[in-house]
Amino acid sequence: MLVLRDDFSSFKGQTVLTVGKFDGLHLGHQALIRLVRERATALGVQAGLVTFDPHPAAVLRPEGAPPLITPLPDKLRLLEQWKLDVAAIVTFTPHVAQMRAAEFLEYVHSGLRPRAFVVGPDFRFGYRREGTVEFLRSWAAQRHIEVHVVPPVLVDGERVSGSRIRALIAEGDVEHAARFLGRPPSISGEVITGDRLGHKLGIPTANILPRPDQVVPANGVYVTLVEQNHTVHPAVTNVGVRPTVDGRRRQVESHILDWEGDLYGQRITVHFLHRLRPERKFDDVGELVAQIRRDIEAARDWFCHHEHRALTGQM
Repeated sequence: MLVLRDDFSSFKGQTVLTVGKFDGLHLGHQALIRLVRERATALGVQAGLVTFDPHPAAVLRPEGAPPLITPLPDKLRLLEQWKLDVAAIVTFTPHVAQMRAAEFLEYVHSGLRPRAFVVGPDFRFGYRREGTVEFLRSWAAQRHIEVHVVPPVLVDGERVSGSRIRALIAEGDVEHAARFLGRPPSISGEVITGDRLGHKLGIPTANILPRPDQVVPANGVYVTLVEQNHTVHPAVTNVGVRPTVDGRRRQVESHILDWEGDLYGQRITVHFLHRLRPERKFDDVGELVAQIRRDIEAARDWFCHHEHRALTGQM
């Protein structure tokens, strides 16, 4: 997948495009991308996506910006796995926020030469969201460009949305969030060296610090899969501050079942499948260790009775 940022002049082909923030790359976004690929194949051009980094809300109203479901590196990894040809990133700045709808379309058109756009019914763009689907249709018709509008995706009668997914993850309801995402919610990061308490207790963990701008599951213990270098391991993961040992910083600690090795300094992704319990403070370390061992057995039992979802969604 070709990744472009801001300057699209080096791109020489034609495209079918979808445009948006695409935080989460949930089932609604996947429906757009699926049609982009279908139309690109039919027209003999490249399948492309235009997105923004940072999230526009982080620039326009930073105090109220929503935490990210999929930071940019994870977003690009998924898009490549989903066989997109081009990912065009627009650095969202106050200048971009001031671009009128027609100016933004000309900017995209001059570099990526779309033959078709694929958007949702609520698609809005440009200064103060003045650009609508109707505006896009009118602008595109003058240039003989197709516009396809994909209806919202419903799961159990509920519309799939990023705000709903964020709320579910923050509550720890990772299974419900996965139904909207089409895959388990996940957090990626580099394994850090901590106080090695897990090793001292005989239950080693791979620890990562969540990004401050990413939504993190509620503190607690989860059944997870740990992915490292395209290999996936069953695991049990604690999210929290470790109150029993007076922990201070919130981190994600994963004990990989039946595995030995050193992951320090390596990048891993933790996929959250099921919440076992909330985090709690125990009277002493011995009681904590006994509970961790019960958590490990509960995770083993869960894996015996469940098939996990595909980690890359339904594309």
